[in-house]
Amino acid sequence: MNNSKEMTKIAFQALEDKKAEDIRIIDISGVSVLADYFIIANGTNENQVKALVDNVQEELYKAGYEAKQVEGYRSASWILLDYGDIIIHVFSKEDRLFYDLERIWRDGKEVDASRL
Repeated sequence: MNNSKEMTKIAFQALEDKKAEDIRIIDISGVSVLADYFIIANGTNENQVKALVDNVQEELYKAGYEAKQVEGYRSASWILLDYGDIIIHVFSKEDRLFYDLERIWRDGKEVDASRL
């Protein structure tokens, strides 16, 4: 779980550095075996969404973590970064509202980044 907390902190900071909107961290460890944390954020346009994802990947790579899988980069409306213990979802504003992952994963616990 320590690795997942470190990865989550790095990813959160990388998203914040590129001005992601409404960054949410959800601890899903108690409700799913998929991962320990989901990080959900959105950008204001396709270029920002890609810049957010690029920065997250770069910062996690520098810390020694590589994504197991990346989905949706070309369309940039919902990009999923799977790091095993954490899964990062970066949306366009419209797709975030449409898919509403926070509602789907409401059984998880929202985490304040400063408490990681």
